[in-house]
Amino acid sequence: MTSTRPLHLAAELAAGSGRAGPEAAARTAALARIAEAAALDFLTHDDSFGGPGLDALAVLARIAPETRSVGLVPTVTTTHTEPFHVQAAVATLDWVSRGRAGWRIAVSPTGAEARLVGRRPAPPVAELWQEAGEVAEVSRKLWDSWEDDAEIRDVATGRFVDRRKLHHVDFQGATFSVRGPSIVPRPPQGHPVTVVDATRPAARDTAAHHADVALIRAASAEEAAALRAELHQGARAHGRDPGQLRVLLSLTVDLDAYEGGAGALAELIAGWHGGGAVDGFHLVPVVPERDLERFASETVARLRKRGLFRTDYEGTTLRDHLGLARPVSQYATAGATA
Repeated sequence: MTSTRPLHLAAELAAGSGRAGPEAAARTAALARIAEAAALDFLTHDDSFGGPGLDALAVLARIAPETRSVGLVPTVTTTHTEPFHVQAAVATLDWVSRGRAGWRIAVSPTGAEARLVGRRPAPPVAELWQEAGEVAEVSRKLWDSWEDDAEIRDVATGRFVDRRKLHHVDFQGATFSVRGPSIVPRPPQGHPVTVVDATRPAARDTAAHHADVALIRAASAEEAAALRAELHQGARAHGRDPGQLRVLLSLTVDLDAYEGGAGALAELIAGWHGGGAVDGFHLVPVVPERDLERFASETVARLRKRGLFRTDYEGTTLRDHLGLARPVSQYATAGATA
């Protein structure tokens, strides 16, 4: 069975690099331009509390003005960080990139990472992912706490905002509480795109409940299809439309060592996507400067010749690229009658 569903392609930027300094930003910008020329949906930039390298969110905020279309998705840990500040930073990236931001939610499960902060011991992984889900939930509430037209910027009266269109969220989670409203106006996308790596079972319920994009790993198309079905079933159980969840296979790529190279990779992508196993692929290049260039110039070119991938961007936001609707503020209707 051949699918007519859009194929989504993304890539990781930080693989194999712990470098810092001006050369790291220049490297990232060059890779981002390669990906954008290939019309990839988005780029991820990995990060962790204990690893070396620059802060992923700050790096992509620096890169945003040097790109025009490609989505930018930094890894953001929700453990040992303040949810209010996390959501404000992600919202700011969406403004800086003019609606191209996402965030890949991660947790920090090790004692070493906990000791870096000293706020609490590392809880069990299941509790960390429950907390991550609550951070995702309160972030959406805070992004919605400004209605789209809350800013009035009335110079004559000196009024910047219509206070009737700001809302307190009054959120109480298991480990934190947030009152709100946010300090950042509602992002251009309404909600920046939420990405969750659902490779580990502990993360799958959080992905099904909160993710716009779930990343998986699988050794066969059948295994990938089963994981996609599990995530869709979980989304449905949480009252979500499974059609608004994109499932991408994360695949480590070394185009110098896989048999068949760029052509074989194109065949794999076409086969797994066409058979309905996944909605797309998230490539993790072993050597980004080499493998991302070859993927963009050779693999993507083969997919385009078969009519399987776009030749240019058809929208301006990351939600546009992914075919995801812009959410309506959960407070807009209630605020109108409050």
